[in-house]
Amino acid sequence: MPDEVFVKINGENHYLWRAVDHEGEVLESFVTKKRDRKAALTFLRKIMRRYGSPKVMVTDKLRSYRAAMKQIGIEDRQETGRWLNNRAENSHQPFRRRERGMGKFRSTKSLQKFVSIHASVHNHFNKERHLNNATTFKADRAAASELNGVSSPSSPYQTWALRLSTRTSSDNALSIAPKS
Repeated sequence: MPDEVFVKINGENHYLWRAVDHEGEVLESFVTKKRDRKAALTFLRKIMRRYGSPKVMVTDKLRSYRAAMKQIGIEDRQETGRWLNNRAENSHQPFRRRERGMGKFRSTKSLQKFVSIHASVHNHFNKERHLNNATTFKADRAAASELNGVSSPSSPYQTWALRLSTRTSSDNALSIAPKS
């Protein structure tokens, strides 16, 4: 699922093209100044060289995708629909959150470097909560914290009690120990 997002670099609009798989993981990122057939063609070729030819490619209704896919010869594999592209659109949200925290980008090179690193880190640490129930997630978290030597509270009450017990007496807080 390729998609593009506007990014300002030194006051000029640039386009960040991103390819997302069916699980929402970012596969590839590419920064261009234009959003035309040539840019779409370059991006699609880059994706296909690395991941092969797709069975189905879900895109938005940007005409440059259609023109580029026609030139490659896979225009019959394109699917466009009202909500089909939501996974690609939602993959921009963590990037936008991080971009806001960083401030501005000064060059396309710094943007490209940031995007590639951010995508790989986000893909690695993104725990897909919709695939696991709460008990599985808590068990995994507890197992990971035991490996790291950190005790993990098993209930919200224990978390609250641990916070209170770690305060000093000068904080005028009650010292409550968690139940065993």
